[in-house]
Amino acid sequence: MGERAKWSSRFTFILAAIGSAVGLGNAWRFPGLAAKHGGGTFLFVYLLAMLVMGIPLLMMEIALARNFRKGAIESMRGIKKGLEPVGWAATSNAFVIVCYYAVVFAWVILMFVFSWKFAGMTGDSAKASGLFFELTKTTGAIKGTSIPGVVFVCLLAAWALIFYCIRNGANSVGKVVKYTVFAPVILLLIMAIKGCTMPGAGEGLAMLFVPKLSALNDPTLWVDAIGQVFYSLSIMMAIMFAYGSYLGDDANIAIDAVIIAFSDMAVSVLSAIVMFSTMGGTGMLGNITASGIGTAFIVYPQAIVNLTSIGWFNAVFGAIFYLMLITLAIDSAFSIVEGVSAALADKFHLKPKTVTISICAIAGIISVLFVTEAGLAWLDIVDNWANNYNLIIIGVLECIAVGWCFSLRKVLSEINLNTKKFRMPYFWFVSSVKFIAPLLLSALFVWNIYSLFHDNAGSYGGYPIWAQIVAGWVVTVLVFASGFIAKIFVNRMKKNGYTEDEVVWSDKN
Repeated sequence: MGERAKWSSRFTFILAAIGSAVGLGNAWRFPGLAAKHGGGTFLFVYLLAMLVMGIPLLMMEIALARNFRKGAIESMRGIKKGLEPVGWAATSNAFVIVCYYAVVFAWVILMFVFSWKFAGMTGDSAKASGLFFELTKTTGAIKGTSIPGVVFVCLLAAWALIFYCIRNGANSVGKVVKYTVFAPVILLLIMAIKGCTMPGAGEGLAMLFVPKLSALNDPTLWVDAIGQVFYSLSIMMAIMFAYGSYLGDDANIAIDAVIIAFSDMAVSVLSAIVMFSTMGGTGMLGNITASGIGTAFIVYPQAIVNLTSIGWFNAVFGAIFYLMLITLAIDSAFSIVEGVSAALADKFHLKPKTVTISICAIAGIISVLFVTEAGLAWLDIVDNWANNYNLIIIGVLECIAVGWCFSLRKVLSEINLNTKKFRMPYFWFVSSVKFIAPLLLSALFVWNIYSLFHDNAGSYGGYPIWAQIVAGWVVTVLVFASGFIAKIFVNRMKKNGYTEDEVVWSDKN
C-alpha cells in the first residue's frame, strides 16, 4: 500500500474541502429556498443552523479521519467495531449519489455545449424552457428506454473528467482544485455584476436580503434551512473522512472548518445575488423555484433569452452560466468518488487508483439508466430517498456513534490540537454532537416521513409505486444492509489470510 498520501499544503486541503462543499445546490437550491422563505429570514436561520450543527459535525469528521488516518468505514470501526456498518452506510449512500450526480453534471455539460442556441431564441421564453427537454428527450415519467447519443457522449465526458481529477488521489485533486474552486467564483462575480446593473435588480436584491419576520413561524423554513446546511457541507458522505485522513498533524482543524463552512455560505449568497438580480432584471422574480433542476434547465434559460435584445450576448451569458455550473459540479462529483474510493481501499488494502477505476466504471454503467428517456424520473426518486431519508439517518447514527459511544473530549482535543486564537468550546461541540444535531436531524427525518405519508399518502412525485419501491425503499435497505453484507465477505476473506487493520486512536497531548 505504501505511505498514505497527504495534501501538499494546508491551503490545498481547504480548497479541496471548499470545492467539495460548494456544489450545484449552492447555485440553485439555496436561492430557491431563500425565495421560498422570505429572503433574509432564511439567511438568518441558515447561519444559525450552520453554527449550531454544520460546523461542529464538519470538525468531527475531519478530526476522526485525521487521527485514525482512515476513510469512513475504518474510522467508524476505530470508534467501536460494532459501528463499522455506519461507515459502510455512508460510503454506500455516497456511491448511490454519485451515480446520478454524474448525470446532472453531464446535463450541465450538454447545456453548455448547446448554449449557442440561445442566440436564436431572443424573447422566446417557451422555446428556451424547452431546450433541455428537446436535447435530453426526457419524458419526466417512468416511460422510455432510448438514450440520446449526444447525452451519452456528455455522460462519458463527465466520467472522464471525474476520473482525471482523482486519478492520483490527493495529489491530482490538489492540482485541480487550484483552478476549479476559483473559477466558479470569478464567473459568479461576472454574472452578479451584469445582474446588478439591470433595471429591476434592486427589487430582486431587496427580496433576497430584507427579512420577513412572519416567515419564522413557518416550520418548513427551519426544516429547509437545517436540511440545506446538512446537504451543503458534504458531511455524512464519506468525503470529509477521506479528505481529513490526508491531513498532517500540523493542520488547524478548528480554523480550517470555519473557513470551509463560511466559504460555502459565501458562494451560496453570491449565487443567490446572481439569481435574484437576474430574475429581477428580467421581471421573473416569481419564477424562482426550490427545484434545482427546474431552476437550472427550465427557469434560468427563460431569463437568459430575456436579458437583452442581442442574441449572441444572451448566448455568451448562458455559456458563462453553465460553465460556472460545470466548475461547481466537478469538484463535488470527484470528491464523492474519492470518499468511496478511500474508504474501500483502506478496508481491503487495495491500491487507491485501482479502486477508483473500478468505482468510476461500475457507477458509470449504472448512471446510464439516468440518461434514458425515463432517466429524470428515476433520478428524482433515487435522489429523494438518498438525501431525505438515507443521509439524515446516517447523520443521526454518526452523532450517536461519536457522541455516545466514544470520548468527545478526545475528538475535541484533536480539533484544537494546533489552534490558539480560536478553540472550539467544549460546551458548543458536545451539545451539538451529542444533543442538538441528532435531535434536529431526527426531527427532519420525522418531518420528511410525515410529509410522505400524511400529505402524500405514502407516494412520491406521482410515480408508480413499484418504481418507488425499487429505486427508493430497496436502495435504502441495501445502503443500510451493506455493512452486514460486507461483514460476510470479510469473514470469508479472513479464512484465506486477510487480516483487518488495527485501528487505534492516537493520543497526541
